[in-house]
Amino acid sequence: MIEHLFIIPILLFSVIIHEIAHGWVALRLGDPTAKSMGRLTLNPIPHIDPIGSVIVPLLSLAAAGTVFIAWAKPVPIDPRNFQRPRRDDVLVSIAGPIANVILACFCTIAVIVLAQILKGMGSGNAGLGSEVTLFLLQMFYAGVTLNVVLAFFNLIPVPPLDGSHVLVSLLPAGAALHVRRIGFFGVFVLIALLRVPAVASAFHTAIVAIVSPFQSVIEATL
Repeated sequence: MIEHLFIIPILLFSVIIHEIAHGWVALRLGDPTAKSMGRLTLNPIPHIDPIGSVIVPLLSLAAAGTVFIAWAKPVPIDPRNFQRPRRDDVLVSIAGPIANVILACFCTIAVIVLAQILKGMGSGNAGLGSEVTLFLLQMFYAGVTLNVVLAFFNLIPVPPLDGSHVLVSLLPAGAALHVRRIGFFGVFVLIALLRVPAVASAFHTAIVAIVSPFQSVIEATL
């Protein structure tokens, strides 16, 4: 578990940026709720959900050596402040996954730069600088896949994930209400489904396909 602790900082940063993106787009569309409640900040304390940001990732690391799922405390959004509620709700919802895709690109660039720095240090340099650079390299390399997973997972159209808001915007009012009623239980349904071999395999295949271009860029520069 200890050797994989480099995942925690990039994971927390990624889920926080995901939530800030929701709040920032909401602000641009007329809803200042997240800003007024101090949620448009990189300070992790207002964003940390004790279960989703700490307990679940640590248990996942201890049990499997990796992190399958994590989340930050959702930013508060008041759709009554939107001029076009249905459209604006979709824009706010997809802002989080888009932010994760951008972070995956940033992590890719960081890996390339850090790999070149580490290469320039030489194999005989085992000092503190080399150890820190290696830690950051591992962290950002993990960040590529983590952010792809966060983006893809959150776009699944099951409440309370971001993709469900897109689905609701496309459904008639009655059907949309039934979807909303699923609420947070949708996450438990998804977790259960991901334990089904066929579903887990399909999810893994999709993630590998999306991550592949990022890894190809990294490999092409090393």
